[in-house]
Formats: sequence, C-alpha cells, structure tokens
Amino acid sequence: MNNNEIGVFDSGIGGITILKELTKLLPNENFIYYADSKNNPYGNKTLDELFSIVCNIVDILLNRKVKLIVIACNTATTKCINMLREKYKDVIFVGTEPAIKVACDNNYKNTIVMATPGTINTERVHQLVDNNIKENQHIYLLPCEGLADTIEFKTDEDIELKVNELLKQYKNKNIDSIVLGCTHYPYAKKYISNIFPKATLIDGNQGVSKQVKRILEKNNLLNTTNKKGKTQIIFNK
Repeated sequence: MNNNEIGVFDSGIGGITILKELTKLLPNENFIYYADSKNNPYGNKTLDELFSIVCNIVDILLNRKVKLIVIACNTATTKCINMLREKYKDVIFVGTEPAIKVACDNNYKNTIVMATPGTINTERVHQLVDNNIKENQHIYLLPCEGLADTIEFKTDEDIELKVNELLKQYKNKNIDSIVLGCTHYPYAKKYISNIFPKATLIDGNQGVSKQVKRILEKNNLLNTTNKKGKTQIIFNK
C-alpha cells in the first residue's frame, strides 16, 4: 500500500479530461494535477524547450513524493517520454498517445486523427499508423494548429470556428471515426459532432486510467484505505 499522491500534468486544462477518468476508476487515490497554461501550447515548442519544461514539472511533482506520474499530454508523451525514462530511471511514467490502434481494431474505414502539429509530426504517431492500419482503412493525420490554445484561452464561438476551419476539408470523405489526439480536444466534442454526427469520437482517457491502475496493482502501490481521495490542482499561469 502507498498513500502518496499520483502526479498528473498537461499544458493547461486538457489533462483534466484524463484526471476525471482517473478519479472515477481510482476513487481512493490522492492526485496532484499541474496545469501548465503558461507554456501552452506544447505543440509548437522545440524538443529542447519542451523537455526542459517537462523536466521542471517532473521535479516539482517529485518534490511532493508522488508515486507515479501521468503525462496527460500526447505531445509531451510522444516527444519526451523515452528521454524522461532515461533521465528519471526510478520514476514510473504513464503516457498518453492518440488512440489510433482503437480506431483500427474497431474496423473504422475512414479515420481522422486530430492532434497538435508537435504530435502529428512525431515518429511515434507514424509508427502507430503503420503498425495498426488494415487493408481498406484510411487514416487522415490532421495537425490542428492553434486548436489547443483556442480551447485553453478563447470563447466557445472561437472554438467552433476553429473546428469548422480544420474539418471542412473532410466533409466528403465518409468519416466514421475521429481520434482526439490531444487531451484538450474532448472540450470541443459537440462542435466536432455537429460536423460529423455519425462519426465515433475516440480518446485514450479510459485506456490511460486502466493502465495506471494495472501498474499500481503490479507494483503494490494502490491506496487501500476506504477514504475518498483528494485532488489538488496547481495552475501555472
């Protein structure tokens, strides 16, 4: 048993969509969420810039003696998780990546993967496509420049306009699934569904939460008290 907090971080409010799933699945755990709005968006940072930012957050969380760190950001995961595991060899990291495998395994034929340019352009995303795509499946990788920070900082009207601008080119593609490859994007679900009402929207939030639970169980780190856990949110503005 380990009653220490679980650390979770993202470039702002996006990772709260994962935090919600974590608290549902692990109600007795204590969480500390670091919302790094000051450095949003991560998707336009160089690798060196992003790694420096992320290491600073990891150090803050480790000072709190967290027992596991969830990288609730697709960009930070796909670009930095291997480097983090190399630098912090004794720390357990759980990452987040676009749920491309889920779309392929469910035999959707025409899938849009919405993610930041920083995520779309990683080798990892192209590996996910190459390793999972089946015959007669089409995957459209869409770098959504500016969508994460529009969601973070602007109005609902701005979000709707941005979503329409990004997705209009696919209206005639018989899209049946859309992978939300950024933890901010679930906040835009209603606007995405307005354009593609028959498409299934897929995010990796439940998968990340289940992986956290599996790792806690495997390492005997579950909080086994019967008390409801507490969550602290730190905003870096």
